Amino acid sequence: MDGAVVERDLVMDLLLSPGHGVPVLTRLLYRADDPFAVRIVFHADAAAPVVWTFARELLLEGLFRAAGEGDVRVWPTATGAEHELNILLRSPDGDAFLRTRAATVSAFLGRTLDLVPPGTESDGTGLTRVLDALLNP
Repeated sequence: MDGAVVERDLVMDLLLSPGHGVPVLTRLLYRADDPFAVRIVFHADAAAPVVWTFARELLLEGLFRAAGEGDVRVWPTATGAEHELNILLRSPDGDAFLRTRAATVSAFLGRTLDLVPPGTESDGTGLTRVLDALLNP
């Protein structure tokens, strides 16, 4: 299970102003060997992808209510029948306000929960995991 990965490619809208967004190719990434974290990888017009890492629990909570403080904030909205997930990323270089379909993120998170159920993230961590990483690079 240590090497197991859940990935989901999707397009998020980078909101530049109210009602105006630019689609950004994005990948959600979850690794069983780092069970508390979720990564969002942005394939922007840069030499290398931009990667943000934050708590899986934050993304889960953000599907239902506003969550997060500081650099990462997540909250749901509903526009008619469509439920969306908003993600605000803050850095010294500026803010990025993103929006995507909540159902897509929910399906991704469901797969991560199947792989590493809540409350089992710490199973197999510690010395065993460190030794395994050193002996099996």
